[in-house]
Amino acid sequence: MSATSMIVSDLDRARYATDGAICLRGLFTADEVALMKQGIERNLADPGPLAIVASKPEDPGFFIEDFCNWQRFSEYETIIRHSKVAQAAAELTCSQTVRFFHDHLLVKEPRTAQRTPWHQDQPYYNVEGRQNVSVWIPVDPVPKASSLEMIAGTHLGPWYMPRSFKDQQAKWFQPGELQDLPDIASNPDAFPILSWALEPGDAVCFNMLTLHGSAGVSGSHRRRVLSLRFLGDDMRHAPRRWATSPDFPGLTHELAAGAPMDHPLFPVVWSQG
Repeated sequence: MSATSMIVSDLDRARYATDGAICLRGLFTADEVALMKQGIERNLADPGPLAIVASKPEDPGFFIEDFCNWQRFSEYETIIRHSKVAQAAAELTCSQTVRFFHDHLLVKEPRTAQRTPWHQDQPYYNVEGRQNVSVWIPVDPVPKASSLEMIAGTHLGPWYMPRSFKDQQAKWFQPGELQDLPDIASNPDAFPILSWALEPGDAVCFNMLTLHGSAGVSGSHRRRVLSLRFLGDDMRHAPRRWATSPDFPGLTHELAAGAPMDHPLFPVVWSQG
């Protein structure tokens, strides 16, 4: 691939390697944003079996998540296979081949108070490796106050104790087995927090080990996001002793531990040459 055909700059690739998160402006066209909006609305009207309500009953708004719907909604598959996003994933991860891992819908309706707590994604997943990227794609304008927040450099450090989002319980590891999260909320200025106000077409790209979280949304603001996860060259199957999110039932019988993610559930969406 020639330098002129690349869509991620050398500076952005260097920042991704160092910080574990960058913002790519204008990655998607207006038509692609419209297509994602259409797919999201179809998804909201017909949630899949993995859909969860992530807000509490007393929340004045509503937060819903859903997973693994790319085979049900052609709009998602078109974006995954035919937009620039897979090539961007290849360039950011310095990979020769990129597989699609899964899609994740996150919609916070107006006045949603529920915060997405600080966490890393990789402890919840059934994969290991460093060449990966999640692409967080809002289809609505997102002010910085409601945007995704990332702590630069945490993708290079340890795993932190994963906890359930609603009640903050540690259910997967024994006490002391992993480090507890630092108290970011009490002293945010002590941490290198990255965040961007976003317009439709922009995307935040981050490593699966980068600590991240976000606030609720206020007023009449609606935040519809499609997050797409991609696997680069070094990613391998890592069966867990706990239930992953999302879960892939039966995969342990079809894919050995440590094997490349060569399975129809994870199609190759970009390959060099």
